[in-house]
Amino acid sequence: MKIQDLVNPIPIHITNEERAFITRHQKTVRITALDEHDHWLAQNLVRKGVYSVREDNNTLVKNENHT
Repeated sequence: MKIQDLVNPIPIHITNEERAFITRHQKTVRITALDEHDHWLAQNLVRKGVYSVREDNNTLVKNENHT
């Protein structure tokens, strides 16, 4: 493995729907405000590490290292 590979972040593949979700919800979003489809997209983005769930278990926060 090269040093360049360690320094650069690992690319994450996202769908067009997930990209649109990220564009609509820039920093934070309440989980209860999402419809069923957006809730499903949010779960996928949490699994991919783009968003994380706050301690209140009701708010998604976009991680800083993902643009």
